[in-house]
Amino acid sequence: MKILIFFGAPGAGKGTQAKKLSEKFNLRHVSTGDLLRLQIERKTELGLKAKLFMDKGDLVPDDVMIGMVKNTINQTKDVKGIILDGFPRTLHQAEELDIVLAKNNHCISNVLFINVNKQEIIDRLQKRAEIENRKDDSDISIVENRISVYNQKTAPVVGYYEQQNKLKRIEGVGEIDDIFERIQNTLCLI
Repeated sequence: MKILIFFGAPGAGKGTQAKKLSEKFNLRHVSTGDLLRLQIERKTELGLKAKLFMDKGDLVPDDVMIGMVKNTINQTKDVKGIILDGFPRTLHQAEELDIVLAKNNHCISNVLFINVNKQEIIDRLQKRAEIENRKDDSDISIVENRISVYNQKTAPVVGYYEQQNKLKRIEGVGEIDDIFERIQNTLCLI
């Protein structure tokens, strides 16, 4: 089973592109943000714990995220692969993901880093807040904090995957279909 990771700052277009790729190639799109929002909506213990962090724009603790992704991978059957969207977000999560995958005889095929500048990210998140009524995207101070947290904790994961020769950089500015074409051309192995 192929394991792809979509990587980039909040608002980089990971979810949009992962959804398109999953539909075209029968891959399971696993958005950790969607999984967390579902838990919050259901008012589960996990959801209530996660909400405390998400409301401030902070990352949900590693143990919560690792457990959730591990369960999802173990339950996934009958697809060509999985696209992880929004995970890993820390070096610890990346290292733990490698361990989980190795135990299941899987490994990461590619990490697609969608590169988008800060102002474009802010503009996209503000637009998404209006369209999807996403409260986490509507408050500019929370958005700024999310970008800051990304730069401090998540951006270093790029180096981790570069050292493994799994990172593929994708220019994430432009029309959705043009970015999707760049992704397909970069992968060309699916």
